[in-house]
Amino acid sequence: MARFRGSITKVSRRLGVALSPKAEKYLEKRPYAPGEHGQSRRGKVSEYALQLREKQKMKYLYGVLEKQFRNYYKKAVSQRGVTGDNLVKLLERRFDNVVFRAGFSPSRAGARQLVTHGHLLVNGKKVNIPSYLLKPGDAIEFRQKSQNLDAVTDSLNKAPESRIPSWIQVDKAHKKAVFLTVPEREEVQEPFNEQLVVELYSK
Repeated sequence: MARFRGSITKVSRRLGVALSPKAEKYLEKRPYAPGEHGQSRRGKVSEYALQLREKQKMKYLYGVLEKQFRNYYKKAVSQRGVTGDNLVKLLERRFDNVVFRAGFSPSRAGARQLVTHGHLLVNGKKVNIPSYLLKPGDAIEFRQKSQNLDAVTDSLNKAPESRIPSWIQVDKAHKKAVFLTVPEREEVQEPFNEQLVVELYSK
Protein backbone atom coordinates (compact mmCIF):
# COMPACT_ATOMS: atom_id res chain seq x y z
CA MET A 1 0.00 0.00 0.00
CA ALA A 2 1.58 3.30 -1.12
CA ARG A 3 2.45 5.91 1.48
CA PHE A 4 4.98 8.64 2.11
CA ARG A 5 8.18 7.17 3.60
CA GLY A 6 10.34 10.30 3.89
CA SER A 7 10.99 12.55 6.87
CA ILE A 8 7.77 14.28 7.94
CA THR A 9 9.79 16.63 10.17
CA LYS A 10 11.76 17.94 7.18
CA VAL A 11 8.54 18.42 5.23
CA SER A 12 7.04 20.24 8.23
CA ARG A 13 10.01 22.60 8.43
CA ARG A 14 9.85 23.25 4.70
CA LEU A 15 6.13 24.05 4.82
CA GLY A 16 6.34 25.90 8.13
CA VAL A 17 3.65 23.88 9.86
CA ALA A 18 3.77 20.87 12.22
CA LEU A 19 2.38 17.84 10.40
CA SER A 20 2.86 15.45 13.33
CA PRO A 21 3.34 15.63 17.12
CA LYS A 22 7.06 14.91 16.66
CA ALA A 23 7.41 17.74 14.16
CA GLU A 24 6.11 20.26 16.70
CA LYS A 25 9.25 19.84 18.82
CA TYR A 26 11.53 20.24 15.81
CA LEU A 27 9.76 23.40 14.65
CA GLU A 28 10.16 24.96 18.10
CA LYS A 29 13.93 24.45 17.92
CA ARG A 30 14.37 25.08 14.19
CA PRO A 31 11.53 27.24 12.81
CA TYR A 32 13.04 27.44 9.34
CA ALA A 33 13.44 25.27 6.25
CA PRO A 34 15.92 22.37 6.35
CA GLY A 35 19.27 22.47 4.59
CA GLU A 36 22.36 24.67 4.60
CA HIS A 37 20.49 27.75 3.39
CA GLY A 38 17.26 27.16 5.29
CA GLN A 39 17.60 30.23 7.50
CA SER A 40 18.56 32.58 4.67
CA ARG A 41 15.77 31.82 2.22
CA ARG A 42 13.84 35.02 1.64
CA GLY A 43 12.15 36.83 -1.20
CA LYS A 44 8.70 37.19 -2.70
CA VAL A 45 6.65 34.01 -2.97
CA SER A 46 4.68 33.57 -6.19
CA GLU A 47 0.97 32.87 -6.31
CA TYR A 48 1.66 29.41 -7.71
CA ALA A 49 4.12 28.67 -4.89
CA LEU A 50 1.51 29.64 -2.30
CA GLN A 51 -1.10 27.42 -3.92
CA LEU A 52 1.33 24.52 -4.19
CA ARG A 53 2.34 24.89 -0.53
CA GLU A 54 -1.28 24.68 0.61
CA LYS A 55 -1.78 21.53 -1.45
CA GLN A 56 1.34 20.01 0.07
CA LYS A 57 0.08 20.83 3.55
CA MET A 58 -3.19 19.02 2.93
CA LYS A 59 -1.55 16.01 1.30
CA TYR A 60 1.00 15.45 4.04
CA LEU A 61 -1.36 16.29 6.87
CA TYR A 62 -3.83 13.59 5.82
CA GLY A 63 -1.15 11.20 4.55
CA VAL A 64 -2.40 11.14 0.95
CA LEU A 65 -0.25 10.79 -2.16
CA GLU A 66 -0.66 12.94 -5.29
CA LYS A 67 -2.82 10.62 -7.42
CA GLN A 68 -5.19 9.86 -4.57
CA PHE A 69 -5.41 13.54 -3.62
CA ARG A 70 -6.29 14.48 -7.20
CA ASN A 71 -9.03 11.84 -7.17
CA TYR A 72 -10.45 13.39 -3.99
CA TYR A 73 -10.45 16.76 -5.75
CA LYS A 74 -12.30 15.36 -8.78
CA LYS A 75 -14.89 13.82 -6.48
CA ALA A 76 -15.25 17.11 -4.59
CA VAL A 77 -15.87 18.95 -7.88
CA SER A 78 -18.60 16.49 -8.85
CA GLN A 79 -20.50 16.99 -5.60
CA ARG A 80 -22.95 19.78 -4.83
CA GLY A 81 -21.71 22.69 -2.75
CA VAL A 82 -18.38 24.47 -2.40
CA THR A 83 -15.55 22.40 -3.88
CA GLY A 84 -13.05 23.33 -1.16
CA ASP A 85 -15.48 22.42 1.60
CA ASN A 86 -16.31 19.14 -0.13
CA LEU A 87 -12.60 18.29 -0.38
CA VAL A 88 -12.04 18.82 3.35
CA LYS A 89 -15.14 16.78 4.21
CA LEU A 90 -13.94 13.86 2.08
CA LEU A 91 -10.54 13.85 3.76
CA GLU A 92 -12.12 14.06 7.21
CA ARG A 93 -14.27 11.01 6.45
CA ARG A 94 -11.21 8.83 5.90
CA PHE A 95 -11.14 5.90 8.32
CA ASP A 96 -7.61 6.62 9.54
CA ASN A 97 -8.46 10.28 10.14
CA VAL A 98 -11.55 9.45 12.21
CA VAL A 99 -9.54 6.94 14.26
CA PHE A 100 -7.05 9.74 14.94
CA ARG A 101 -9.80 12.28 15.72
CA ALA A 102 -11.37 9.82 18.17
CA GLY A 103 -8.16 9.79 20.18
CA PHE A 104 -7.22 6.17 19.53
CA SER A 105 -3.81 7.35 18.27
CA PRO A 106 -1.81 10.56 18.83
CA SER A 107 -1.10 10.84 15.09
CA ARG A 108 -2.69 10.00 11.76
CA ALA A 109 0.31 7.81 10.91
CA GLY A 110 -0.34 5.77 14.06
CA ALA A 111 -4.05 5.60 13.26
CA ARG A 112 -3.23 4.38 9.76
CA GLN A 113 -1.12 1.60 11.25
CA LEU A 114 -3.96 0.51 13.55
CA VAL A 115 -6.24 0.28 10.52
CA THR A 116 -3.83 -1.52 8.18
CA HIS A 117 -2.95 -4.07 10.87
CA GLY A 118 -6.60 -5.04 11.11
CA HIS A 119 -7.21 -4.00 14.71
CA LEU A 120 -10.49 -2.22 14.00
CA LEU A 121 -14.04 -3.04 12.99
CA VAL A 122 -16.64 -0.86 11.29
CA ASN A 123 -20.20 -1.91 12.07
CA GLY A 124 -18.87 -5.27 13.25
CA LYS A 125 -16.80 -6.00 10.13
CA LYS A 126 -13.01 -5.77 9.81
CA VAL A 127 -11.87 -2.89 7.64
CA ASN A 128 -8.13 -2.47 7.00
CA ILE A 129 -8.30 0.25 4.34
CA PRO A 130 -7.20 3.69 5.69
CA SER A 131 -8.96 5.55 2.85
CA TYR A 132 -12.33 3.88 3.57
CA LEU A 133 -14.92 6.69 3.75
CA LEU A 134 -17.13 6.49 6.80
CA LYS A 135 -20.81 7.38 6.70
CA PRO A 136 -22.87 9.01 9.47
CA GLY A 137 -23.88 6.37 12.00
CA ASP A 138 -20.90 4.07 11.36
CA ALA A 139 -19.64 2.46 14.58
CA ILE A 140 -15.95 1.83 15.20
CA GLU A 141 -14.59 -0.64 17.72
CA PHE A 142 -11.52 -2.78 18.31
CA ARG A 143 -11.39 -6.48 17.63
CA GLN A 144 -11.50 -8.66 20.73
CA LYS A 145 -7.80 -9.51 20.43
CA SER A 146 -6.91 -5.82 20.11
CA GLN A 147 -8.88 -4.50 23.08
CA ASN A 148 -5.85 -4.09 25.34
CA LEU A 149 -3.31 -2.40 23.08
CA ASP A 150 -1.11 -0.26 25.35
CA ALA A 151 -0.58 2.40 22.70
CA VAL A 152 -4.35 2.92 22.33
CA THR A 153 -4.95 3.03 26.09
CA ASP A 154 -2.13 5.53 26.52
CA SER A 155 -3.42 7.72 23.69
CA LEU A 156 -6.96 7.79 25.09
CA ASN A 157 -5.70 8.64 28.57
CA LYS A 158 -3.68 11.56 27.21
CA ALA A 159 -6.29 12.84 24.74
CA PRO A 160 -8.19 15.78 26.30
CA GLU A 161 -11.94 15.84 25.82
CA SER A 162 -11.59 19.16 24.00
CA ARG A 163 -9.55 17.46 21.25
CA ILE A 164 -12.32 15.03 20.34
CA PRO A 165 -14.68 16.78 17.89
CA SER A 166 -18.43 16.98 18.48
CA TRP A 167 -19.12 14.96 15.32
CA ILE A 168 -17.55 11.83 16.84
CA GLN A 169 -18.98 10.12 19.91
CA VAL A 170 -16.30 8.28 21.88
CA ASP A 171 -16.70 5.70 24.63
CA LYS A 172 -13.21 5.63 26.15
CA ALA A 173 -14.03 2.89 28.66
CA HIS A 174 -15.00 0.44 25.91
CA LYS A 175 -12.75 1.93 23.21
CA LYS A 176 -15.60 2.54 20.82
CA ALA A 177 -16.61 5.48 18.65
CA VAL A 178 -19.49 6.49 16.41
CA PHE A 179 -19.08 8.76 13.39
CA LEU A 180 -22.14 10.92 14.01
CA THR A 181 -22.08 13.27 11.05
CA VAL A 182 -19.85 14.74 8.35
CA PRO A 183 -18.28 17.89 9.86
CA GLU A 184 -18.89 21.32 8.43
CA ARG A 185 -15.81 23.19 7.20
CA GLU A 186 -15.81 25.58 10.17
CA GLU A 187 -15.59 22.61 12.53
CA VAL A 188 -12.26 21.50 11.04
CA GLN A 189 -9.41 23.54 12.46
CA GLU A 190 -6.35 22.77 10.34
CA PRO A 191 -3.52 25.06 9.09
CA PHE A 192 -4.35 25.13 5.39
CA ASN A 193 -6.35 27.15 2.89
CA GLU A 194 -8.19 24.71 0.65
CA GLN A 195 -9.44 27.52 -1.61
CA LEU A 196 -5.88 28.02 -2.86
CA VAL A 197 -5.78 24.31 -3.69
CA VAL A 198 -8.97 24.65 -5.71
CA GLU A 199 -7.44 27.59 -7.58
CA LEU A 200 -4.34 25.50 -8.31
CA TYR A 201 -6.30 22.61 -9.80
CA SER A 202 -8.68 24.93 -11.65
CA LYS A 203 -5.93 26.29 -13.90
